[in-house]
Amino acid sequence: MFTGIIEAMGTVDSVEDVDGARRIGISTPVDYLAGVRPGDSIAVDGACLTPVRIEGALFQVEAVLSTLERTAASRYVVGSRVNLERAMVLGGRLDGHLVQGHVDGLGSLIDVDVRGDTRFVTVSVPVDVWNQTILHGSITLNGISLTVNGLTAPDRVQVAIIPHTWTYTNLAHLRSGDPLNVEGDLLGKYVGRILASRYGETSGSGESASDR
Repeated sequence: MFTGIIEAMGTVDSVEDVDGARRIGISTPVDYLAGVRPGDSIAVDGACLTPVRIEGALFQVEAVLSTLERTAASRYVVGSRVNLERAMVLGGRLDGHLVQGHVDGLGSLIDVDVRGDTRFVTVSVPVDVWNQTILHGSITLNGISLTVNGLTAPDRVQVAIIPHTWTYTNLAHLRSGDPLNVEGDLLGKYVGRILASRYGETSGSGESASDR
């Protein structure tokens, strides 16, 4: 589990396709990987991935086909900036919201409206996620826990980004049309599933992408 509070930005150092998967090397700030071991979990742009190799400030993950199909990992190139968060510690402070690291699908950056120090960012999201999202509820974009500021049919979500978040995440590196990893609110998924089973409504497959 994660909190959606980004700890650092990493840089894609290498990309290699191997046996239907993609091996991605990511460089991190000095000492960021202290205490992290192969087999642990790190959210890369919100997708829970397992470091299979760690060397100093560099770690390597392997993204399988389902992850490549449902996340931005298939679009990473050397130099791509990625948001990083290590798995939360039980009993630690939960500053964001409960994030599984199971990406529901790709969204797309539509617009950034600058008003003073705040940036109002509009993104398109998968319809299943939009249906489970409420005004002032939570949504995760590229691993960032954000509060929903606006909902526009049929699939658009607006969030307000403060200067700190804009500076210390990769949102500032995105351009209109760029993809974002989207994870809907965990509570919304459970409520949607319960309603679907009770009333026979369709609320999505419930499948999501991680390497697990």
